[in-house]
Amino acid sequence: MDAAIINTTPLIEKESIVEFSFPKGDVLDTEEKRQERQARIKRGTRLGNSLKRKVKIVFEDIEGLKKVETTIWGFTDKNVILKKTTIIPIRCIHEVKFY
Repeated sequence: MDAAIINTTPLIEKESIVEFSFPKGDVLDTEEKRQERQARIKRGTRLGNSLKRKVKIVFEDIEGLKKVETTIWGFTDKNVILKKTTIIPIRCIHEVKFY
């Protein structure tokens, strides 16, 4: 994803995610990109659990792109789990960035 797009994407509080509606289809168009996303989610989870490091997640709801800076606590086959059982569907995540 283009850095200019990421920089102009609104940063939201993780607590507001529960109010969002998400598109049904996957936002990534190739299996290769989906596998890379899955690997980055796994790495972000390890960083969050062992080092308490935050990641930046760029995702899409029905209104458009958003980003959140948070710790990934876990994931399932379909969702990323954040603090206080907040979830983001994996199919809606464009990118997981480390910093």
